[in-house]
Amino acid sequence: MTSILAVDNRNGMPDPAMQEVSAKLCEDSAPEPVGAFRYMARQPILDQRSKVHGYELLFRSGPELTFRGDGNLATRTMIDNTVMFGLERLTSWMPAFVNCTTESLTGDMVQVLPPGIAVLEILEDLEPTPRLIEACRKLKAAGFRLALDDFVWRPGIEPLVALANYVKVDFMKLGAAERKELLLRLRGTPVCLIAEKVETQEDFKQACAEGFKLFQGFFFCRPLLLKNGRVPANRLSQIEILGLLQHDPMNLPRLSEAVKREASLAYRLLRLVNSPVCAIRQEVTSIESALMVVGEDTFRRMATLAIASEFNANQPLEILRMAFVRARFCELAAGLCGLSPTEQYLIGLLSMFPAMLRVPMENLVPALPLREDLRNALLGSDVPQRSLLHWLECDEQGDWEGCDAIVLSNGLCPDQLMRCYIEAVDWAETAFKSSSMGD
Repeated sequence: MTSILAVDNRNGMPDPAMQEVSAKLCEDSAPEPVGAFRYMARQPILDQRSKVHGYELLFRSGPELTFRGDGNLATRTMIDNTVMFGLERLTSWMPAFVNCTTESLTGDMVQVLPPGIAVLEILEDLEPTPRLIEACRKLKAAGFRLALDDFVWRPGIEPLVALANYVKVDFMKLGAAERKELLLRLRGTPVCLIAEKVETQEDFKQACAEGFKLFQGFFFCRPLLLKNGRVPANRLSQIEILGLLQHDPMNLPRLSEAVKREASLAYRLLRLVNSPVCAIRQEVTSIESALMVVGEDTFRRMATLAIASEFNANQPLEILRMAFVRARFCELAAGLCGLSPTEQYLIGLLSMFPAMLRVPMENLVPALPLREDLRNALLGSDVPQRSLLHWLECDEQGDWEGCDAIVLSNGLCPDQLMRCYIEAVDWAETAFKSSSMGD
């Protein structure tokens, strides 16, 4: 069983206590079945203003999507995954919602999670036994927050409702009438209501009207697209700049003049180049000096980040964060399958442009300065240039079978993909904070 090293985020060094716990967990765990790969994904939980409240962390280390069979093995797998990947790294210290088994809640293993960050999700199939209720009381007294997952009302659930900080309701499983009855039962309790599987803007509006305060699903990156949508005129010049960035070598005088004509873009670009994302020791004050100091590849990356930040104006910031993760992941993983890192970075970034501009991809692609196979990748064709983006899209949804199929058909290593993903999350958070300053 391969794990990613546990790191103490205070100093970037390995955390001996976490390593010891992980070693014990790995030692006690049974070998993974043949063909079972370890995956991790995070899904944002947003508030009514589309700001991130926290993330649910989804783990898989076996062929099944849910914990079955040996409960102790399931518990070890969950804790090992959570400790190894590191909650702080994955959520930037925001709440991390983690599914828990009865064993993890009633035993001592869950105590290795940081109580200030971890939100322990009590799964819907767990029986509210006196032992479980007492364990939850102790965990809450220790500083953990509790969430009831896929909640439906059932006999004996009242003590857990009284302890819960969050109640998650599956918007696809329960109809409007069932949700209304459930919310009436919960009226007067201090729980925060989370609507799960909110996939459309209509779902989001309905959930808001019903009284939900937090929302989980991909509604935020699927905005209502404009009918007969075209790329806005003020964005066409920035797309022209994207085209200039693809020339190798770049035409510096022409590119510099084009960027200078976009005042807001030039400002964002210089701010990013001077930020920790680039880690330059000297300040740069002009487009030309930025290129000379950082080099063409880094300049391309910084410029595309700045353009993405401009494109995402008036849209949920999580879209921009997802774009940064996708871009960096595709760039880092490109070498695993013989693809161009520069082109893969651009594909990851451009994949979120329809959500930013509210323009369908088929209307956006003709304006993009890309080779035909890259355009086909963005349009969803099954071409090699799409494999990494497709894997990440499956991972974001927790579609582990889809991830497996892409790994096997492309001869990829899942452990290496996960390392690229974790590094991309770290990098993207720094890029996001740098690009969002002053927004």
